[in-house]
Amino acid sequence: MIKSRIGEFIDKSPFKNEYVRQYMGVSKNALSLWRSGKSIPSVEKSFKLSRLLGVTVEDLFEWKDDESKGD
Repeated sequence: MIKSRIGEFIDKSPFKNEYVRQYMGVSKNALSLWRSGKSIPSVEKSFKLSRLLGVTVEDLFEWKDDESKGD
């Protein structure tokens, strides 16, 4: 399972949500879903967002193994 850390990095950045939204070309709803972890951006948007925030794509997301599936 992938856990989004986008909201955390936006909060630490000097950018307001409105600027991030406009820069990324997404709706308020899309950014809200990314921040909450209910949705994740495409690969292309993830790279663009990582560049804006000065972090790596890997920083934006955290991989959590779902141990209950027993793969």
